[in-house]
Amino acid sequence: MEKLKFIVPCMFGIEGIAADEFRRMGFEEVTAQNGRVILTGGYDMLARANINSRFCERILICVGMFKATSFTELFDSVKALDWERFIGIKDAFPVNGSSVDSALHSIPDCQSIIKKAIVDKLSSKYNIKWFEETGAEIKVRFTIIKDEVTVMIDTSGEGLHKRGYRRNSNDAPLKETLAAAMCDLARIYPDTKIYDPFCGSGTILIESALMATKRATGLNRYFAAERFPFIPREVWRNERMRAQDLILHDVDFEAVGFDIDEKCIELTLANAKKAGVEKYVKASLQDIRKFTPEFDRCITVTNPPYGERLLDIKAAEELYGIMGERFVQSAGKKYFIISPHDDFEKIFGRKADKRRKLYNGMIKCQVYMYFKNNGEKK
Repeated sequence: MEKLKFIVPCMFGIEGIAADEFRRMGFEEVTAQNGRVILTGGYDMLARANINSRFCERILICVGMFKATSFTELFDSVKALDWERFIGIKDAFPVNGSSVDSALHSIPDCQSIIKKAIVDKLSSKYNIKWFEETGAEIKVRFTIIKDEVTVMIDTSGEGLHKRGYRRNSNDAPLKETLAAAMCDLARIYPDTKIYDPFCGSGTILIESALMATKRATGLNRYFAAERFPFIPREVWRNERMRAQDLILHDVDFEAVGFDIDEKCIELTLANAKKAGVEKYVKASLQDIRKFTPEFDRCITVTNPPYGERLLDIKAAEELYGIMGERFVQSAGKKYFIISPHDDFEKIFGRKADKRRKLYNGMIKCQVYMYFKNNGEKK
């Protein structure tokens, strides 16, 4: 099977986590870069990455990379690529992209030039002048960063953070990929007991349950490349069967969520059912002031409301103080909290044992990790 180069964008801060996941999937050539991971593999690995990736945004086939500072260079370089490998005579191929710090900064002009170059190449290969574009949709994406052009084909369609279980959500849901990254940092296992005292629509609880049971995040959704004529259908069937076989059943895992909004509790339970992990997820009404983990050994992973989300800064700071009181240090109890507040540790009452910078959308955050029993008071 021929090998392809894949470019896999992800949130800043989780490149290493994503790269490790791809190695566990069986990828042999994996390179983590700023905001993305580079992979090499065949069509089977393309399907595997789409179905199983917990942390990344989409899987892109790299068609070509080159430098261009003029439209002539852009046209000639795009035309030189092997587009007939991927685009059939009836396929649609819309073009979208971005440009940063480059001579070719006009996105509409770049789109037009790239489209014309592909049409010109395919016209010579198929000996036609007009393309119906009524077949499969092959979305072409490009990035131009400091005059370095990368031209790709999107195999995912909707972003991979859209697992298919969260049709409804509360006002400020945590992105599924970020929730999964937090669960990975917390080291979720099949016998873990996890709490989220601000569960919202249940994203952290559900992602932790999916991780504990080794259930692939893409089993319940469709991918754009499933309609690509050049990828055999049995590839997707085989990789879905492989993912099903890896699921752990009847594990000793429990995810318990609390919130003060009854609607959030209903959303959490409904979303857990859609995700197929309802037997592991519980949720009920409770104020943070009453939070007391029942399990002797447990992990609390949470995304508390903060200024940019649901509360004003003062209210968020009061909440952090209460969390510091309720998140008691004792053997077997660990806490992983994401916040954008620079003074979180001071307000919470003790320094984190470790911190990790991540981005929640465009908001720079820190994951504050507490896993020792003798945290230093500030």
